Amino acid sequence: MTKTRRMIESDLKLVDLVAEVIDARIPLSSRNPDIDGLVGSKPRLIVLNRADQADPALTRIWADWFRGKGYAVLETDSKSGGGVSQFSAAVREALREQIARWREKGQVGRPVRVMVVGVPNVGKSTFINKVARRKSAKAQDRPGVTRGKQWVAVDAGMDLLDTPGILWPKFEDQEVGRKLAYTGAIKDDIMDVEELGSSLMELLARRYPQALSERYKIDPSPEAPGWMLLEAAGRKRGFLISGGEVDLNRMARVLLDELRGGKLGRFTLETLEGMEPDGAA
Repeated sequence: MTKTRRMIESDLKLVDLVAEVIDARIPLSSRNPDIDGLVGSKPRLIVLNRADQADPALTRIWADWFRGKGYAVLETDSKSGGGVSQFSAAVREALREQIARWREKGQVGRPVRVMVVGVPNVGKSTFINKVARRKSAKAQDRPGVTRGKQWVAVDAGMDLLDTPGILWPKFEDQEVGRKLAYTGAIKDDIMDVEELGSSLMELLARRYPQALSERYKIDPSPEAPGWMLLEAAGRKRGFLISGGEVDLNRMARVLLDELRGGKLGRFTLETLEGMEPDGAA
């Protein structure tokens, strides 16, 4: 992570704008808190990726919040390409005054250079591939695929600089780590999957109970402990082991996979009020 920070700091002088790709389902938890300090006053575009999987009403609220902070904002779904075609226009609008100054100096053909940053597995490489309309950056649905610096030509007037996914070395807030794990930004191998599935069940029961009712045919009482909801869903699915007990580990993995795959519906797992998942937006 230290190497990546140094790389970003060194390469900032090469670019005109920084595009920060975040997960629209966890807009704050999917941001590295070091990015603001690293980027400083460099113009910024916030890319709310996976907006197709997020709660649209809350995405609008988050987009307005980021704009209020002085950032340009673009909502995208990098898998289908939704919103990606507007990227070039959004960058040029954010740099409108700078581009005008270039023209005044006679630098008409100067390409716009954009650095793309983001924590692992927010869809950054897939986003770059969609923008460039070809498979130029490595993309896989797991953290840590992008290993080094890559320049990608979008067109004659724009170049993108891809960077490795960057995470802070430790989480001061355990809830942030959980939300990153829910969406797959942290590998399941290092997490207690049953605990993760239980806490996700509790969160969804508070915010989106109807989705659990429809998908798993259970009564998701917001007061019920997560393991009980996980057990009820696993029993409905027939995930039984010896003695008639429910295989909670299997059910937890199914829950996480279905959330990440969009099979449960569209969710935003944090709101502006203190980042509390059950707060009012």
